[in-house]
Amino acid sequence: MQIPVRCALMRGGTSKGAYFLAEDLPSDPAARDRLLLSIFGSPDPRQVDGVGGAHPLTSKTAIVSRSTLPDCDIDFLFGQVGIAQPVVDTTPNCGNILSGVGPFAIERGLIAPTGDRTRVRVRTINTGTIAELLIETPGGRVNYGGDARIDGVPGTAAPVTIDFLDAAGSVCGSLLPTGNAVDIVDGVPCTLIDNGMPVIVMRAADVGRTGYEPRDELDKDGELKAHIERIRLAAGPLMNLGDVAKKVVPKIALLAPPQQPGGHVSTRSFIPHECHASIGVFAAVTVATACVLPGSPAASVAQIPEGRVKTLSVEHPTGEFSVRIEVGGTAEQPVVERAGLLRTARLLFDGTAYARAEAA
Repeated sequence: MQIPVRCALMRGGTSKGAYFLAEDLPSDPAARDRLLLSIFGSPDPRQVDGVGGAHPLTSKTAIVSRSTLPDCDIDFLFGQVGIAQPVVDTTPNCGNILSGVGPFAIERGLIAPTGDRTRVRVRTINTGTIAELLIETPGGRVNYGGDARIDGVPGTAAPVTIDFLDAAGSVCGSLLPTGNAVDIVDGVPCTLIDNGMPVIVMRAADVGRTGYEPRDELDKDGELKAHIERIRLAAGPLMNLGDVAKKVVPKIALLAPPQQPGGHVSTRSFIPHECHASIGVFAAVTVATACVLPGSPAASVAQIPEGRVKTLSVEHPTGEFSVRIEVGGTAEQPVVERAGLLRTARLLFDGTAYARAEAA
């Protein structure tokens, strides 16, 4: 007999994932991962025998429960489900999948709506990061329709506002794990930084590219990929991540001056072995943070707006991502005190997923 597990498929931001209640999955991580791999159809490049979408952006999972912390509502464990490899990586955060956690928690009855808008405080178990999500709940139901638009998603939807309260160093232990705004790695000036996502930030020009190439062109650029992978493997230990050969972090971001009116920096993001069609939530927050660090490669190409509260338009291959940051400290040593952004989410399916019997 196959193994039934209650599951919801949701689009969160520009990603898609399978959302589960923690109580519906085994508590043992190894048993849980066997079940998830079977449900997703991994390992298989097409994930044809499961619910996976055959791409890193659509092979993700959220495991949700009531929080064990008194000042949080929900605990959320993110999993990046391997496609060609039988791995569920719970090292990183995912801000896109996070945007669906609030609606899912309300749908499952973990959170009671509190009027037209419901505030949900979520702890990401992977890293301990805490975020506040504001969900539209008119009439006590999650609203999925609205006028909010994000690049990378067709149409419009209700906004999900996210404020990150303590993302700095969530994976690496500190914002700048080496203590430097710039390190030379494999001959390339880089900022090794973690403001919710470990990212190696460098100028595209320093690896012989413009930073404006189409995503598909970069994805086929074997020479570039080999170079940035050497950088990634060398940077892993420097970022307190150890051997990253089989990890999805750190990500890579190639930066260039903005192209569009009102833009502040242009990006090409690798996640880490494919060029992203846009840029991840935490990667965008981390890149925006790198842009305000004096002396960093990012600061040399970005156009930074004035003021303590800055909204940075982070350009990517399919549009832009607006990140709002509040910067304190001094001009010489700025401190990003708060980061926020807008996402959307939509419930796609709610029902039962099935794992093969041998996954038990």
